[in-house]
Amino acid sequence: MADSINKKQSSKAMTALAEKTIHDPHASKIAKSLAGSVISQRNTTKQTGVEMETKAAKVLKSNKYAEETRELAGSVVAQANKNRKGK
Repeated sequence: MADSINKKQSSKAMTALAEKTIHDPHASKIAKSLAGSVISQRNTTKQTGVEMETKAAKVLKSNKYAEETRELAGSVVAQANKNRKGK
């Protein structure tokens, strides 16, 4: 199905941030989850799943998360199915 192919991929800079987050013992569970999604979307046509998209959107709507966590969330949302947005 053509709608499920993602032409965007995680950038080198975003992947580096995600790898740093994964290895940070102080990073939150949500940050590590988002980081895993960012890493999984490097050099692939995978797109963000519904559950991860929802999680990332909640992070972006909240002010309680660190800037780096919000950056990861933004990358995750950017790779979501555009046809699903707003549904």
